[in-house]
Amino acid sequence: MRSPIPGLGRVMVLLTAALASASLAVSEGWEEEGVQYGQVGTDVTLSCTGARDGSPVQWRRAGAAALPEGSAICDGALVLPHTSLATAGTYSCHGEDGSLLHTMSLQLGHLPGVPFVSCRASDYENFSCSWTSSVETFLPTRYITTYRKKSLSGEEKRRNKNGHGGPCLQNPSRPGTCTVHGSEFWSSYRLNITEVNPLGSSYRLLDITMQAIIKPDPPEGLVVEPIPLAPRRLHVSWKYPSSWPKEPHFQLRFRLQYRPVIHRSWSVVETVNLSEVITDAFTGLEHVVQVSAKDFLDAGNWSEWSAEVRATPVRDPATTMRDETTTFAALESLAEEPSQAANPEPINRSDPLEKTAVLVSLGIFAFFVLAAVLVITVLIWLRVRKHVKDETKPHNFLVAATHLKVLPTEAQIL
Repeated sequence: MRSPIPGLGRVMVLLTAALASASLAVSEGWEEEGVQYGQVGTDVTLSCTGARDGSPVQWRRAGAAALPEGSAICDGALVLPHTSLATAGTYSCHGEDGSLLHTMSLQLGHLPGVPFVSCRASDYENFSCSWTSSVETFLPTRYITTYRKKSLSGEEKRRNKNGHGGPCLQNPSRPGTCTVHGSEFWSSYRLNITEVNPLGSSYRLLDITMQAIIKPDPPEGLVVEPIPLAPRRLHVSWKYPSSWPKEPHFQLRFRLQYRPVIHRSWSVVETVNLSEVITDAFTGLEHVVQVSAKDFLDAGNWSEWSAEVRATPVRDPATTMRDETTTFAALESLAEEPSQAANPEPINRSDPLEKTAVLVSLGIFAFFVLAAVLVITVLIWLRVRKHVKDETKPHNFLVAATHLKVLPTEAQIL
């Protein structure tokens, strides 16, 4: 019968062969003399190698007086029903006379689960992936890690008939991680992490793009220094992480965070430079400073914060000079021998700046008092002047009326 889809039969044959080889590799890879693996919750049968057909055998369990509950011997084999983790142990079969015929270790566990996988690129030429098991299997486990590049161009497909891919290299010193070297920043990849144990296998396929998983290492060489004669400033400098290739077209930008040690909230500044001046530090207080990095074009994620570095801005010169003067005067007074005679004048320990402040305050107060007195005097003078004018006006009016009309005398009436 001819397949309606061209090449489907060949694909099925290749797929079947691949699955068969994978299963054979799994079973052969875990063959270990004297060890048998089983799945928790299933029936497990232990064979007595060395026993003759039909001859009676005895089964014993190391460290236990009796076999697990429900176990049975059938044709010389020990059947353990509905096994649990407690059923695991060392079992031995013996002949009728008690002679040892065979010993084996039974290890029980679970099938692998789909692993959790995450990937990260600390630069644009390599990326690493890490994984953890989703199921505790209680059995020896190994991982097969491979990758392939997606969306190959026509020329790349001709050069790489099997596709651009290969193993994701595992590092024995860092279990649970693998690295792909020579990756391309603008490409996409498919990663295959397969978890294998004596009972079977399970895998996860993860599609990744370099732009999405790029996460630089933290900047290095962080230095924080106070600036002389600048009480509220700190100079901060750092270097590119050594893992980031120094190429002009792949730059980083940076994020600086700082706070006084006694405060909890951070101040954050972003920059593309390798140094920055903090202009709002608190004079005389120790500050904590950290820096992180990200791709200049905002691809991926910010790096972790660098290790903390601490520094304290210089103190205000005037305050420092005043404190030093006061300290020096106090030391001089302590060094002098006390006089036996009483001093009629009290010792003046006041601060010269305090005297100046008091004098200025008194001068301002006196100015306002004099101004108030002057204003009150002017108001009183204006009111008195107005009152005098009001009293003068009626008197003048009566004098004028007397001149206009003279009253007749007594002689004229007669």
